[in-house]
Parts: sequence; structure tokens; C-alpha cells
Amino acid sequence: MPRISRPDMADYGVPEELDGTLPWSWAEQRMAASRNFWLVTVNAAGRPHSMPVWGVWMPERERFGFSCAKSARKVRNIAANPRVVVTNDDAVHVVSIEGRAVDLEPDGELTLAEGYLHKYADEPGFADGGVDAMIEFLRANATYEVIPERAFGMIETPEEFGAAATRWTWDQP
Repeated sequence: MPRISRPDMADYGVPEELDGTLPWSWAEQRMAASRNFWLVTVNAAGRPHSMPVWGVWMPERERFGFSCAKSARKVRNIAANPRVVVTNDDAVHVVSIEGRAVDLEPDGELTLAEGYLHKYADEPGFADGGVDAMIEFLRANATYEVIPERAFGMIETPEEFGAAATRWTWDQP
């Protein structure tokens, strides 16, 4: 479970006290509900690359999982620099997670496969073959999980922004 604090945003009216901060469950709900996400990677020269991806928040692992083609720029960037940012698709109820992308461990395959099947089952042909077919699909592609280091939650309305702005941080191994 992450530690909660305030982002250093006094110039935006964000107070130091924790009254009104958002619980981590608020962020998890938004990550679970988002259909699309923005993933930002950086190449070895420091050039950023932002692209939408499908993905799954895996609460039992407290990680974000996604897949992409092995030939994708994301894969090359992650190999050069594993630091990434992933955000939900809602620009009002914002969750932004900073962390490290690592290869998905085999014990996470089932969780990611089930999450993909549940979330994207309405896509034509995507859920055909069930979990076994989805695991094979994931194995044929590059699959990652993002280990959070810190995250930000904000409600981008004039009434709630300052009071709700929240930062969560995780202890790193």
C-alpha cells in the first residue's frame, strides 16, 4: 500500500495538510475502469514517446500490465530506459503513475490475460479461445508490468483541484 502525501503545488492552491486527499482506492477504481491509457516512454537519447495502449490495472499485484508488438518503439525505449509514465484516459479524474516497466513475470500472465478478456471482450474476435488463447497472444507479443514508484491523483475542476490533489509513493526494493 502506498504512502499518501501532497504534491508540492502550493502555487496551484494545493494545501500541505492531508485533509481532502484521495484514497488509493479512488485511483485503483479509475485505473480499473479506463479502457485506454497513455504510456510515455523515453529513448536512450531522452526523446519522449507517448502512445495510447490497452492495459489492465492488476490490484492484487499493485501493477499495471500491458502488451504491444515486439517491434514497437515502446519496446526499444523500455530496453534503453525502463522509466515510464502511464495515465488513465480521463482528463478530469486524473491518475498518473510513474514507475519502471519490467517484463511481465510468468505468474502475472493469467492475471493479465483474464483482465484483458474481461475488459476488451466486446472487441470482435478478441476473446475467442478464452484464457489459453489470450495467454498465447500475450506470449507472442511483448508484455510488461509497470512497478509504481509514485502516482498522482487530481480532480481537474476549479472546486476540487486544490483540495483533492494527492501523491502516493511506494517503497522500492
